[in-house]
This record gives sequence, C-alpha cells and structure tokens, in this order.
Amino acid sequence: MSIYRNAVWFVKGLQEYTKSGYEAAAKHFSPADLEVNLSDRCFMVTGANSGIGKATAQEIAKRGGTVHMVCRNKERAETAKGEIVAQSKNENVHVHIVDMSSARQVWEFAQSFSQNNKLHVLINNAGCMVNQRELTEEGLEKNFATNTLGTYILTTALIPALKKVEDPRVVGSVPIRQTQWAAFLNDGCCVCPQITVSSGGMLTQKLNVDDLQFEKGTFDGTMAYAQNKRQQVILTERWASQHKEIHFSSMHPGWADTPAVQSSMPSFHAKMQSKLRTEAMGADTVVWLAVSPATVKLPSGQFFQDRKPVATHLPLASSRSSPQEEEKLLAALEEFAQKFKP
Repeated sequence: MSIYRNAVWFVKGLQEYTKSGYEAAAKHFSPADLEVNLSDRCFMVTGANSGIGKATAQEIAKRGGTVHMVCRNKERAETAKGEIVAQSKNENVHVHIVDMSSARQVWEFAQSFSQNNKLHVLINNAGCMVNQRELTEEGLEKNFATNTLGTYILTTALIPALKKVEDPRVVGSVPIRQTQWAAFLNDGCCVCPQITVSSGGMLTQKLNVDDLQFEKGTFDGTMAYAQNKRQQVILTERWASQHKEIHFSSMHPGWADTPAVQSSMPSFHAKMQSKLRTEAMGADTVVWLAVSPATVKLPSGQFFQDRKPVATHLPLASSRSSPQEEEKLLAALEEFAQKFKP
C-alpha cells in the first residue's frame, strides 16, 4: 500500500499541484467570480506577512476589503502591511501581533477583537512545521499547538461574532507540503512528494486521536504536520454541520513558490522552481472562497482545489476516521481550549 500511495501521489502532484496544473484549471474559471466590491466586508488572515497569506490579504485589499493581518513577527508584519497598502491603495489594513502557538494569547486576542471589531470572513492560513519535538511555554507540542489548537480556539472564539453578520465564512488553507520531494529529486527513490516518506501526506493520513501531541515513539515533524492538516479538514467538516449560518471550507493551494519553500527546501526549489505556482496562483482559491458569491452556492464543509471541491482521501488509502474518533478529537480540543481560556 505504501508503494501504491506514493506512486499515486507522485503522479497526482505533477499533474495537478504545479503551475501547469493551475493553468489548466484556470481555463475554466469565471473571471466575474472575483469582480466584487468588498468595501463593506471585514477579513481576518492569519500568517499574512508572507507567502500565500500575504497574497490573499493583497487581493482582498485591492477589492476594498478591510484586512486584519494576524502575525507573529511585528517587524515583518508592518513591512508587509506597508507593501499591501502601497499596492492596493487601501488604508484599511491592520496588524495584530499574536503567537498562534500560545493558546492563552489566541484566546485573549479573539475575545478582545470580538468586542471591538466586526468580522465577515476568517481565513486560517498560519501554520508551522517543526522537525524536532518542541514544547511551547504552555507545555504543548508546537506543531499541534499552532496548526490545530490555535486554529480551533481562534475559530470557535470568533464564531459568535461571525454569526452577527451577513454571509459569514471561514476558510482554511491546508497546504500539501512537498518536503520530501528533495529526496526524490536527489536520488530518484519513490518517496511521497508531500511530507512523509513512509505513509504519505494529509490525503493518505488517518486521524490518530490517541497521540495528538506525538508523545509515543520517534517524533517525525512531517508526520505531525500531516496529522495536523487532517485534523483541520475534519474540524472544517464538523463545524459546517454544527453552524449552518456560517459557510466553512478548506482548500489546498498547490505547490507555490513561497519564502518558506525557498528557505527550507533550497534543493527542491532550485530543481522545481520553473514548475512551482506563483504566490498569487496559490492564493487564488483562498480568495475565491472568501469573496465570491459563487462559493456560498456550494455545500459548506468541503475541501477545494483550484475552485472545485475535491476528495479528502485517496482511493484505497484507508485514511477515513470513524465518527467516534472525530468526536474524541473535538472533545480533546475543547478540553485543551478550556484549560487555557482566560
């Protein structure tokens, strides 16, 4: 099964996630979908100082939307804000400094924001992949704390505010990382072109609710990241069933040429640069889900790629979780969230 998964994933990646995959899909896009005036809409984008998050914020600002950038590094955030304002001619861009790995910080920010601001669309874009097991100051494994718990707390804390506005939406960016492609390109082995060699990435990952903080066995940062992405997709589906007033969606941006790829995978970047999507290409579906009237005509809770809903599991991958396992995940996250609630 491992060979099968890797082979299917390899072919799928080359066909769909590269620049040529985007260009083929874009032939069927409706330009009118993004011809919108967002001057009366407020958007929050986490991880908005670079890469796909910044490109998303830029496109929203260009259309007149008020943008709230949630970032960890103040200097980089302010630099990105200046560039977005200069290019969009939109002054309604605001920076909020929040460490998404700190549950208490996320809670405090969300509560304060809700009291002082209106919000129409939350875009959960921030994420990390730490390759060594590290604990936050709150004693949580850092990948889990940032990618899953931080997203869970921010979203659940902002749901009441979202329910007060017209056409509220939550969009989650679920990148399918290409970390192990460097190994493939270097030695020709059949490795999974997403983030793990042995068991594939999010689309072939089965939820492991019994080890959310990766305390058992040898730690694998790429496996942790894949688990976090699976958890985010499940959360999107569950939230959609629980909160009918809000349109939830998650998406895969394809393989984009971002600063994270350039710095963390230089060999991969050098060999694949001509095939990688631009940041704007990677952000296209995020923007479409966040702003287009066409989005809300589709069912809530789906996973998108290039403006189309796609499956969250590969065929025969045995990656589906049971309702009981998903309930256990939600219960565990709620327990963690309440533990750190101010």
